[in-house]
Formats: sequence, structure tokens, C-alpha cells
Amino acid sequence: MMKKQLWKVEDDNHFCSEFPCAPGKSYYGRGPIQLTGNINYGKAGNALKLDLLKNPEIVATDTVVSFKASLWYWMNAFRPIIGQGFGATTKAINGQLECGVGGEAQQRVKRRIQFYTNYFKRFGVDPGPNLSCKSF
Repeated sequence: MMKKQLWKVEDDNHFCSEFPCAPGKSYYGRGPIQLTGNINYGKAGNALKLDLLKNPEIVATDTVVSFKASLWYWMNAFRPIIGQGFGATTKAINGQLECGVGGEAQQRVKRRIQFYTNYFKRFGVDPGPNLSCKSF
């Protein structure tokens, strides 16, 4: 499986200001909820009293840390938006990758909404309001 590496210090230092990236470390999705980005690794690490910026690998290799980081993300990113619709969920999970400006981000979110509504149609269920992250 190929891992998409996001927020690597050599690639894009502007992401590394609030939570400094460690040289040679990558902050791609790890754990059950795929903790991604140095900001999330930094905030989760602070909450868990672990240096996840210098040791992001432990989110993948230590089961307890993996689930603690995922629960932290759920409580801080998802729980506050429950009931706000699919668009809020998409924004919480993928941020600028799908909810940013530009044709590529707009295409991604359009495809995600199509998949989402197609599944709901198959079950005869209303997908609800606020499907686009543009609402948030």
C-alpha cells in the first residue's frame, strides 16, 4: 500500500510554524481514524503528553497510542460537528484537500458527494442537508 505523505518538513515549511515539524518526519494518516498533518500530531501529542511531532510513527506502531490519538481526534474534530451534515464531516476529515479553492479540490468534493448520495439512494434514505463543505 502506498502512503501519501503530507506535511513533510522538506516539502512545505509553511505548515510547520505552529507545530514545528521534525526533520525527516512525515505526518501522513496513521491510526484507526488516520491522524494526519503536523498540527493534528502536535495537538494530539500535547493532549496525550507525548511528542508525536518527533515520533509520529508510534501512532501506527503502538496500539494504545493509536487508539488514544484517534479518540482525541474524534472528540475534538468530529464530536463538535455532529448533526451539521456531510459537508461539515468532509471538512473535518479532509480540510483543504476537498474543501479548498481550485478545480481539483472542487472535483474531489463533488465526487465524494456523488458517492455519498448514491449510497443513500440505494437504501432509500434521504442524505440530509448541507452536503457540501462550502456551507462551512
